[in-house]
Amino acid sequence: MAQAYPKISIVTPSYNQGKFIDRAIKSVIDQGYPDFEHIIVDNCSTDGTLDILKRYPHLSWVSEPDKGQSDALNKGIRKATGELIGWLNADDLYLPNCFRSVARFFQERLKPDVIYGDYRWVNEKGRLIKLCREVDFDPFVLKYLHVTYIPSTATFFKRAIFKEGNFLDSSYELANDFELFLRLMLNGYRFTHLRSFLADYRWHPESKSKLYAKKQIREREKVLFLHDRVMQKIPRFFQPGIRALFMVAARLKRTLLKFINLFYK
Repeated sequence: MAQAYPKISIVTPSYNQGKFIDRAIKSVIDQGYPDFEHIIVDNCSTDGTLDILKRYPHLSWVSEPDKGQSDALNKGIRKATGELIGWLNADDLYLPNCFRSVARFFQERLKPDVIYGDYRWVNEKGRLIKLCREVDFDPFVLKYLHVTYIPSTATFFKRAIFKEGNFLDSSYELANDFELFLRLMLNGYRFTHLRSFLADYRWHPESKSKLYAKKQIREREKVLFLHDRVMQKIPRFFQPGIRALFMVAARLKRTLLKFINLFYK
């Protein structure tokens, strides 16, 4: 009897990523997965993106004004019908066998709320920069590390999360993933790490994380102080020092956990 795979919906926000989006679309098709949909929400691109989208009749896409990446993602998520939802930026791509690995893991682990995997950094031309093996989920590391260690491009969400009203906060442009992950964790949703390379994260000159690194850090700090009760209880004068101490501790813990993982793959 054939295995029943959960339907997977992929949501891609798009704005003038014509030089990358064709590869992203093909990486979804090349999964050869039996039950999926790919939803693209484009913000009126003018670089030939729409001509690319028109070549793929399987896509569900719209090109209209939006209020940024989070707004586009929320639009796509509301259209999604799959049991699992993936967030694939237009300049990233999935690695072979990603969907089947996630589907099997989802079934074997009694349907966790959030699954995230390992990923690769690639450059503008798709050449490997480095392999990024992550640690199993750790609340302390999530909250206090200087970066969001859970890669959105290698993350899949159970659709029930969004049916319960947990959409991205469109007031955040660069820390929207961190805010969502932190809010989900604090609300008791279960995160599980799949120790497998699932996606390529493309690092190029136009990447928002590269262009606006300082602004991203400021947004992350705003999110942390908004949601973290520990930091809220610390007198304002001492908050920067305690924050710096926690950041160092989170880095050390992550490094230690990665070292331990070398022996327990």
